[in-house]
Amino acid sequence: MAKYKLSHLEELEAESIFVFREIASQFENPVLLFSGGKDSIVCFHLARKAFWPAKIPFSLMHIDTGHNFKETISFRDNLVKKYNCDLIIGSVEQSIQNGKVTEEKGINASRNNLQTTTLLDTLEEYNVDCAIGGARRDEEKARAKERFFSHRDDFGQWDPKNQRPELWFLLNGKKRIGEHFRAFPISNWTEIDVWQYIKENNIDIPSLYFSHERKVFLRNNILYADNDIMLKSDDDNVVSKKVRFRTIGDLTCTGAIESDASDLDSIIKEVSAARITERGGRIDDKRSESSMEDRKKQGYF
Repeated sequence: MAKYKLSHLEELEAESIFVFREIASQFENPVLLFSGGKDSIVCFHLARKAFWPAKIPFSLMHIDTGHNFKETISFRDNLVKKYNCDLIIGSVEQSIQNGKVTEEKGINASRNNLQTTTLLDTLEEYNVDCAIGGARRDEEKARAKERFFSHRDDFGQWDPKNQRPELWFLLNGKKRIGEHFRAFPISNWTEIDVWQYIKENNIDIPSLYFSHERKVFLRNNILYADNDIMLKSDDDNVVSKKVRFRTIGDLTCTGAIESDASDLDSIIKEVSAARITERGGRIDDKRSESSMEDRKKQGYF
């Protein structure tokens, strides 16, 4: 009998599809957190494969800061329309107006931290028992501590020292009333894996990921896209450069890199040679040594 050997990407795909099917079997009302970034796009693609030819059995959820790149929002809306998806939007702007959170002030103000309250409120409003995310363990040291099924208590908080074992790939989704889970189907993927998978499967991604001419300014050794939201100092000199983004988030905390990578082959080559992680351009990760872990404990993505 001939033996069929899966490629590295096929093994990762099979693992992720298994996780998606476990989510569907163990939870009553899961959602896929969708930012319009490459990882959430790959998760969406994997979910479609997992349940094909049926429609994916859960809604997409986007926590909108109101300070997103217009290209990301346009991509999100086109994808939802193309695949006839259900989309839930949690608005940080609405949380501010309702007095749930307070807008940061000053030159380094960002709405990124405010997303946690909006996320938890939206999960509660829609009775979500599992929020599926595109986080990967290679991204950041706090995310490296996550399991595939990550338990959250009835306050939406995460305890990294009290996680459930996943021996023999047994995923435990048992919870009490009021608790929920985060699930991370592409935990074992790397940034290179994601890009190779996007190329192999011809997956559409936002134009922000490809090299393009954009007005930017340098602050704290990070290139920010010029915008009308961030306050500028006299030292913020706006210039035109050829850049792209390795990760996409709130534009007030997401940095660009100078790059000529205008196609997937060039991006893969560039990422392979990079010595800085993709979140190296995220100022929200640099507010403290344990910034990401502190936010995750409070209920962040």
